[in-house]
Amino acid sequence: MSAGTGSPYVFGRHEPASHVLVHVSDPHFLAGGIRLGGRYDVESNFARTLEAIRAVHPHPAAIVVTGDLADLGEPEAYRRLRAAVEPVADQLDTPVVWVAGNHDERPALRAELLGLEPTEDPVTGIWDLDGLRVIALDTSVPGWHHGDLDEGQLSWLADVLAEPAPLGTMLAMHHPPLPSHLPLFDILELRHQDELADVIRGSDVRGILAGHLHYSSHGTFAGVPVSVASATCYTMNVARPAAEVNGMDAAQAFQLVHVYADTITHTVVPVTGAETGDYFSADWLERMAELSPEGRLEAFSRKPGR
Repeated sequence: MSAGTGSPYVFGRHEPASHVLVHVSDPHFLAGGIRLGGRYDVESNFARTLEAIRAVHPHPAAIVVTGDLADLGEPEAYRRLRAAVEPVADQLDTPVVWVAGNHDERPALRAELLGLEPTEDPVTGIWDLDGLRVIALDTSVPGWHHGDLDEGQLSWLADVLAEPAPLGTMLAMHHPPLPSHLPLFDILELRHQDELADVIRGSDVRGILAGHLHYSSHGTFAGVPVSVASATCYTMNVARPAAEVNGMDAAQAFQLVHVYADTITHTVVPVTGAETGDYFSADWLERMAELSPEGRLEAFSRKPGR
């Protein structure tokens, strides 16, 4: 069993993933634990998310939280978020990658989550996860909600990427370098995308994790797959016409990112109380494991009566 995969079984052509990342976004915590907009109980929603993370994987390689950690950037909000996440991270024995978003305030984030000097310096970082490199970028712009990457961050990123990592690199940022079909989000899009593309193109970057949109989305940027995780606080009701889309207290989710030698998959995990069937079990998996590949096909693939 590969480290961090959570499953010892290989029933198909692919070996288990070398790494599993948990990608969470947009918790929007507030001081006092008050409801966001008087409506969304963001702490309860996030607590359910953490319970789902506990259940779905025993030891992820990292939990990556792609921004808007606090809604108003209040120091107490970051302390409340840290108090919620750290026990789970300790239980799972996994690091947490905190990424700054447009609702965050750099000084409070740096002081309360990272234990750093409370300055306006960008919140960046590098994690070596047994050969897989994760780089956090800071697309926040103090005093604004749109995203940007200044020359200093781009130069720093280019220097880091000049030396490839053994298993490649994942970038984590808040503002996705993707278009949105919702016009309002394009007002708040990431600036200097061409310059970022020049840095990424031809490097060992294998994927980009982002948030900001409050709905799941996927695309490519400079030839690199981009995956946007839905929010944990509230999501966008994209079933409505684009100009009428707004928030709803439903469809909260996070993503499981499975890293294989030749591909990376992103699985949306809904945070819901809906019951599921009880057909598969650990015993069933054990029985399948004892069979030959042909026996598994006979037991599970053949249609009844054929």
